[in-house]
Amino acid sequence: MFTGIVELTSPVQRLEIQEHSALLEIARPKEFTDLMIGHSVAVNGICLTLERLDSHSMGFHLGYETLKILSLPSSHWENGVAQILRSPINLERPLKITDRLHGHLVTGHVDGLLKVTSWKQQETSVIVDFFFPSSHRHYFWKKGSVAINGVSLTINDICDTYLTVCLIPETLRKTNLCFLKVGDWVTFEADFLAKAIWEMNKNLQPKIKHDE
Repeated sequence: MFTGIVELTSPVQRLEIQEHSALLEIARPKEFTDLMIGHSVAVNGICLTLERLDSHSMGFHLGYETLKILSLPSSHWENGVAQILRSPINLERPLKITDRLHGHLVTGHVDGLLKVTSWKQQETSVIVDFFFPSSHRHYFWKKGSVAINGVSLTINDICDTYLTVCLIPETLRKTNLCFLKVGDWVTFEADFLAKAIWEMNKNLQPKIKHDE
């Protein structure tokens, strides 16, 4: 479990795309002294298991389900992987039970991709519009939370299949969202509590109708 408060960014050292999987190697930040093989790390919002670790790098394996999520519309998954996992990468270690929860609860199980449709400078902040799949509309509401490339953000506005967020100076300084441009794709994870409530209500509907 994560909070969506990205600790830092780190460069990609190697991305090897195979037929049904991918291998990712990221430079190991000097701050990440408490990691072990088998630990989880949020990599651009994607919860990945640490499979290789030395003093200079961290290695991860991306399986079929992750690759499927990273597939761009009308494009092979390799294009999505190459775009989403380009340098630098947002990184966050898992939440400790004793930590303060500064963002919102994030699982690292991303739901899909958003496309940047507008990027507007507003004094020291940036207002960004994203296109999202209509199938996910029920997960988003004004002032709700969303994790974008692993960054906990508040939805400022929403209309049809577009949502708007504000990137404050600290977010622009600390994460890779500062490098976004119109046409780019990012990962997103909807609020998991909203997803749980939606699924629960959906499963209850047939029973309610039957009782009536």
